[in-house]
Amino acid sequence: RNKALIEDLSKPAPGAKELYFATQYSQPFLSQCAACLWKQHWSYWRNPPYTAVRFLFTTAIALMFGTLFWDLGSKTKKMQDLSNVMGSMYAAVLFIGIQNSSSVQPVVSVERTVFYRERAAGMYSAMPYAIGQVLIEIPYIFVQASVYGIIVYSMIGFEWTAAKFFWYIFFMLFTLLYFTFYGMMAIAVTPNSHIAAIVSSAFYGLWNLFSGFIIPRPSMPVWWRWYYWICPVSWTLYGLLVSQFGDINELLEDGNNETVKQYLRNYYGFRHDYLGLVAAVIISFAVLFGTIFAVAIKMFNFQR
Repeated sequence: RNKALIEDLSKPAPGAKELYFATQYSQPFLSQCAACLWKQHWSYWRNPPYTAVRFLFTTAIALMFGTLFWDLGSKTKKMQDLSNVMGSMYAAVLFIGIQNSSSVQPVVSVERTVFYRERAAGMYSAMPYAIGQVLIEIPYIFVQASVYGIIVYSMIGFEWTAAKFFWYIFFMLFTLLYFTFYGMMAIAVTPNSHIAAIVSSAFYGLWNLFSGFIIPRPSMPVWWRWYYWICPVSWTLYGLLVSQFGDINELLEDGNNETVKQYLRNYYGFRHDYLGLVAAVIISFAVLFGTIFAVAIKMFNFQR
């Protein structure tokens, strides 16, 4: 009797049409983006172990670096002074950057599990979710970079001009952005946060080695210089050092009749007139990692 009933009910009524929906989702793409961004806003706002602790950690590290490298920015008379200043930038970028990249991975991993469930229910597609996840990080990182930049810039004693100050904030902002997006990308292309942490740590070591501080680019073997050009940390140090000291034409006390500008060009290979190009490359790294994150979220499915 049940089989007969099923067979009878499976036949459409005379004149009936099949169900048809013009779109897969009930809302257009932009509405999905707005809904996902609003969802991420509340998710981040209600996650103080991630957001508040990150700000507290950044403030503490800024004060520590500021006192450790007190007034280094005003000392540009010797080559060792310039190396010390670059060392402070190198330590800060890697320390804060790796912290950002590592701390975002568990958050994105949990959010991805929720995303799998909500995508299966047809609430929204992958791209609006990824766009919301990327965009929600920007205001938090902007505040983080501003707090860090103001504290460190004033305590280290860099030259107080509007151009140099905003260049410093700019490079710190996009450096923290590409580190954070790199951590998100690592989660998107791996099954879980444990494997993502292992994969990420390998690249942290390579970025450290080819940053241009341990071994300046002109001193690297020719066959390894290609990796210097695709290492994001090297571009960050390029931009930070050149924006602060690349236009100084004062003679060094221990240089061979070299100015600060000439020393940076001869020893590190840094040129002040390439500052705009360096800024564009830093932005492109952040865009690249964010785009790979979005594409990987859309293409890969690691749910069991």
